[in-house]
Amino acid sequence: MTSTAANSATSFSSLGLSEPLMEALNALEFTQMTQTQQACLPDVLAGADVAVQAKTGSGKTLAFGLGLLSKIDVEAKNPQALIMCPTRELAEQVAEQIRILAKRMSNLKVVALVGGMPMGPQIISLRYGANVVVGTPGRIMDHIGKRTLSLKKVNCFVLDEADRMLDMGFEDEMRVVMHHLSQTASAATRQTLLFSATFPDQIKSITDQYQRNAKIIKVEDGQSAPNIEQQAYRISNEHRTQAVAALLTHHQIESTIVFCRTRRETRELSEELYQMGFAAVGLHGDLEQSERSQVLARFANKTVSVLVATDVAARGLDIERVDLIINHRVSEDIDTHTHRIGRTGRAEEKGLAITLIDDAEERRLDEIAAKTDAKISKLHIQGVRFHANRIREPEFVCIAVDGGKRDKLRAGDILGALTKEAEVPGEDIGKISISARNTYIAIKARSVKRALSQFRERRIKGKRFKARKL
Repeated sequence: MTSTAANSATSFSSLGLSEPLMEALNALEFTQMTQTQQACLPDVLAGADVAVQAKTGSGKTLAFGLGLLSKIDVEAKNPQALIMCPTRELAEQVAEQIRILAKRMSNLKVVALVGGMPMGPQIISLRYGANVVVGTPGRIMDHIGKRTLSLKKVNCFVLDEADRMLDMGFEDEMRVVMHHLSQTASAATRQTLLFSATFPDQIKSITDQYQRNAKIIKVEDGQSAPNIEQQAYRISNEHRTQAVAALLTHHQIESTIVFCRTRRETRELSEELYQMGFAAVGLHGDLEQSERSQVLARFANKTVSVLVATDVAARGLDIERVDLIINHRVSEDIDTHTHRIGRTGRAEEKGLAITLIDDAEERRLDEIAAKTDAKISKLHIQGVRFHANRIREPEFVCIAVDGGKRDKLRAGDILGALTKEAEVPGEDIGKISISARNTYIAIKARSVKRALSQFRERRIKGKRFKARKL
């Protein structure tokens, strides 16, 4: 086959998509399908039930997004597509990606139903009509129980990262929602799509019970193995915090995730590192949704350099380039270890993953190394010292603005106001992250006062917005 013919076969233009969807793909400069998309999109678009095993970052959201949007009737008010995700962050991320794909589809509405947010606004959004609903298991169950979410017209149901939902104990909720779907009039023709990084027996059970003759697709991404160097440091249990601090000043890395196994460890370690002078924040299940969003935005825009997190951050989050992973303790299973260290070494860049081990944990790490065919060098922490004067400060600080997409704010509006009116040099402005209600701006310390004055004294798009330095 010639390269031209191969490109034609792997092009989105070969799928017969609608004009609005092709326009959205062209605007995103997406022309060629990933291997996962090539493997499943023809079946998805044909309406078949599909169960796909593929790694995070393989383009699965785009695959099921194109599939469900291809059959949406924008005039119908009841939800026609329901997407279930394991975490609030992933649900919000998927909802935003569906909105981007549907940008050329007039009046199409996507609603995110996640915990940690008030029910009232979600109920109002559903009452006004929603074509696509993206949510977490618990909150979807809440709305079904209150009869504020109708499943009668759902013609496409997506289980995203199904294995992660099982790991988090959501099997009962998943089965209850699928049982409700099976009782509706549209059950006989509904399409059910399942995506999972692994295929344990519970996934096969769900596939057998709730999908119709599902096609099982396992995708090997064809990419070279991640370039990740793995190290382990032998420590005594009471010295874990000091070991993390010593490693951070030893490597002086711009972006590090430290994974902990419990919320308590995450909260305590992030606070201890902050007290020591590190730009560190914690991400765990005790945070409100607004707090979680702020933490992730600050880490993504490089205004904090250390994210201490439970395994909720191991998969599904839109975080570019992490230079260093530190496992505060050995993971309880191989999949968790793999997902943790997989946050680094992406896009053919070299990554470093370090695991702290005491005597009791060494055997479990050896088992992980053997089963993953990984070489993990074991070192002694005595050769690594904490130096307060070597703590790496972020290049940018963060300004939080009480306004976002619902206020029609765009990155270009903010960039223009800061560079033209406040005369902030363009090189002093980093990443601008905009959510529904808030905006986070990375800006160099020397320009913070001018930026805050801009928000305090002037208007953007005819409106004043409160802003503060975080």
